[in-house]
Amino acid sequence: MNTDIFEGKWKQIKGDVQARWGKLTDDDLDVAEGNSTYLSGKLQERYGLTKEKAEDEINKFHREL
Repeated sequence: MNTDIFEGKWKQIKGDVQARWGKLTDDDLDVAEGNSTYLSGKLQERYGLTKEKAEDEINKFHREL
């Protein structure tokens, strides 16, 4: 799934995102609105991931969708 589709379907997949990364709050997800860069930053902040690892996790999630 490319970034444009990810952002377009954000409301539909928001629950899947929160199920996968439970430390993200509803406010985090509302602000993210499918923005992978913002989501990556929040994963780094909440889970202590490196930038590369956070981006890898998001890309893996994209592929699984």
